[in-house]
Amino acid sequence: MRARMQQKSVSVLSRYFSGSTMDYKQVFAIIVPIFVDSAFIVLMALLNTAMISSSGVAAVSAVSMVDSINIFIINLFAAIATGGTVIVAQYKGSGNQEMVSKAASQAISAVAVASVLMSALVIIFHASALDLLFGGAEADVMHNAKIFLIGSCISYPFIAVYQAVTGVLRGVADTKASLVLSVILNASYFLLNVALVKFADLGVVGLSVALIAARVLGMAAAVFYLTRYNQSLRFQLRDAFKLHLSLLKKIMFIGIPFAAEQMFFNGGKLLTQTFIVQLGTLAITVNAISGSLSMLFQIGGTALSVAVVTVVGQCIGRKNIEDARLFIKSFLWLSTVFFVLITVILLLLFPLLVSLYAPPKEIVPDIFALIVLISVAQPILWSMSFIMPSALRAAGDSKFTSIASLLTMWLFRIILGYILGITLGLGIMGVWLAMVAEWGVRGAIFLWRFRGDKWYRHKLI
Repeated sequence: MRARMQQKSVSVLSRYFSGSTMDYKQVFAIIVPIFVDSAFIVLMALLNTAMISSSGVAAVSAVSMVDSINIFIINLFAAIATGGTVIVAQYKGSGNQEMVSKAASQAISAVAVASVLMSALVIIFHASALDLLFGGAEADVMHNAKIFLIGSCISYPFIAVYQAVTGVLRGVADTKASLVLSVILNASYFLLNVALVKFADLGVVGLSVALIAARVLGMAAAVFYLTRYNQSLRFQLRDAFKLHLSLLKKIMFIGIPFAAEQMFFNGGKLLTQTFIVQLGTLAITVNAISGSLSMLFQIGGTALSVAVVTVVGQCIGRKNIEDARLFIKSFLWLSTVFFVLITVILLLLFPLLVSLYAPPKEIVPDIFALIVLISVAQPILWSMSFIMPSALRAAGDSKFTSIASLLTMWLFRIILGYILGITLGLGIMGVWLAMVAEWGVRGAIFLWRFRGDKWYRHKLI
């Protein structure tokens, strides 16, 4: 019986996750480390948010506000890094080792320069930016927000280089190394938070110091591994100072539209945060805790949206469109399975999970209502809205995915969110309903694009 079940499992995996140039063992060798990495990152974020909750509602609200800015900025670096991942993956698929190495060096250099410039810019204008976006926040919330934003800015170059290195490692399917580097960065951040926030009771200051120190360590470990141990990229530090314009253009062909998408997409999310500020500190806290918990639900989907870039990128590099289509469909179905399983588990654990944040009792029903909403919506809508554009982008279809994402974000999540949340008085629930609607519309657009042939006709290499 056991042997028969094992044989059936292998048959199913071979059918849906094996193509002519890559089998299910290779695919899952990419997926599993990224899944563990995503789970680790989310769990550390959850525990860190829970720890800062011990410093009070004002601290949670401040961190939530600044994190909306941080996500906005760090995703710009991630967008350029993704351009590097796509180009590296396609060159790896084509078998051109020399260009793999050169593409990796250009991606890391571009991200490093962009991060230093952004860090300096935000530090200079940090007070004005917070006043503009969150001027309605209470004084103690704003004071904590300024401290955490400056600390975050100092850490930008370190996390940006770390992202670029792990991005090019994923491009050559060295996902185990990415996992180890993630453990180093996130475990050190968690342990430093325990020491500085929980025991030393330094609040937001402790959180900021922990963030900077962990990201410095993460970057140092990433660069050390890349220059001393990685064989597939053959990266040397001096290569990062050489300019290859043709390669840089290819990276930016993917990176710039994605960066613009991330800028406006997360700018829209930042704008919705300003709606929520109008609803008061408790509403900000509901949104922060619900958002933190929602990341747990998305562990599987997030991992697959990262892994699909490597898999599809290498398929396109080999000019194997049939395999690319097969893997995209399989990743979508696998993501749905992940969502259903994780949702069932987390709903049962909700009382325990929410207690980690020690929220005021009166807001727990509001948090549960938002979690129920995404529990229903995510298995149906999330994968098409997030995994599909990652796959299309890996094939070079960056402009279309960016434009579609921007239009749906502003028309639905922003405008509809304001109408439902503020004008019609539905509050946080209205904002989240608009978000779910946006997932549905965006996913339908990407599915329509995938059914055609324009998405894979871009020539990058």
